[in-house]
Amino acid sequence: MSSRFRASALAIALAALTIAGCDREERHSRSKPVTETIPAGQSPDTIYPGTGTAPPLDARAALYDNNAPALAEGQMLYTQMNCVGCHSHGGGGMGPALIDDEWRYGGRIDQIATSIAEGRPNGMPSWRSKLTEDQIWQLAAYVRSMSGQPSKDAVNSRADAMSATAPQTLTPRETVQTSDTAEQ
Repeated sequence: MSSRFRASALAIALAALTIAGCDREERHSRSKPVTETIPAGQSPDTIYPGTGTAPPLDARAALYDNNAPALAEGQMLYTQMNCVGCHSHGGGGMGPALIDDEWRYGGRIDQIATSIAEGRPNGMPSWRSKLTEDQIWQLAAYVRSMSGQPSKDAVNSRADAMSATAPQTLTPRETVQTSDTAEQ
């Protein structure tokens, strides 16, 4: 065998091992809409009196709360599903503000997920027939992150979308003219 053949075979083997060694987080994006998995009216009752004892947190909350990939997907869904149209970018508009700590139907992630799935009187539509269960929980995780409740290490500090402006390092520098050079 020639040394060129051995080198290319070794490079191919190393590339195959590198690709096989990658271990990314598992993303579940092909689930069914909630209406196909839970009959209408069967979602958990997450509203309770202010003086009452809170029910235990839904087990699914641990999968999405403080989960950076879920927050990133929820951020994309927030824009794609036009939540911005009513809630603006969290500051409120026709819909209530999402960046404060005052939540009419509860600020826990399971309560937010129920509000998204079932809707609320006087404006909030039900999204149960349009979003999958996974998408509802991702959106709930992002909405909850807007209020500053999750830990800061899980919240994305920048948008995942491409920037429309050129980076400052790629813009050409303009020569600075001082008053001495302007007179000449």
